Amino acid sequence: MDIIYEYDGVTASDRLEAFAKEKLNKLHAKFDDVIRADVFFKDENTSSTDTGKICNIRLSLPGPRIFAEASNENFEESVSESVRELERQLRKRKDKLKTY
Repeated sequence: MDIIYEYDGVTASDRLEAFAKEKLNKLHAKFDDVIRADVFFKDENTSSTDTGKICNIRLSLPGPRIFAEASNENFEESVSESVRELERQLRKRKDKLKTY
């Protein structure tokens, strides 16, 4: 699985990329049909201190792409929340494709 990182208003971080890669590799181990992941990090000014660090993840796989977005107080929480949402979507999609 290829992972592509893009930053908008955020400096690139090897530690953050390693964290995202670890989470996405665990997801790829469960769902091996994932071809590519595009990870977007964005810093947004908000009035709330609990949000503003945004992580968008788009997965490419056979069929339509899957997308998840999360905004939390730090990027690690946003990555974790996005990966949980993607896992839920992938599990739902896999259930639909099961042959009975």
